[in-house]
Amino acid sequence: MQLRKAARKIGARYDAVLAPVGINIAQFSLLRAVERRQPVSLTELGRTLDLDRSTMGRNVRVVEKLGLVRLDRGEDQREAVVSLSEHGVAVLRVAEPLWERCQRQVADQLGPTRLQLLGELGQLL
Repeated sequence: MQLRKAARKIGARYDAVLAPVGINIAQFSLLRAVERRQPVSLTELGRTLDLDRSTMGRNVRVVEKLGLVRLDRGEDQREAVVSLSEHGVAVLRVAEPLWERCQRQVADQLGPTRLQLLGELGQLL
């Protein structure tokens, strides 16, 4: 319960910082993952973000409706591939310094020992 509470609080901080650009932390993470691998299949994107394909498809459709990504057919016509749109690139460029500032604030507040522990928990679980 305490871990979920902490995760919600940290997530809410990032969401508040990213709100002016119209995205939340989950969407920011998705856009960054797409940017690094584009064009990327929904299956591979789900693997990267540790989400099942159906959840990944729903999440991608949300950012597609916001005009942040494009969905196309891959070489295998059964698989959809995702790429950032021009608007998605622009939103990501505005969001990055906001995210980085929040990241530094959270790291400063947690301190190096807790930050290391948080990283270890992520690897452990």
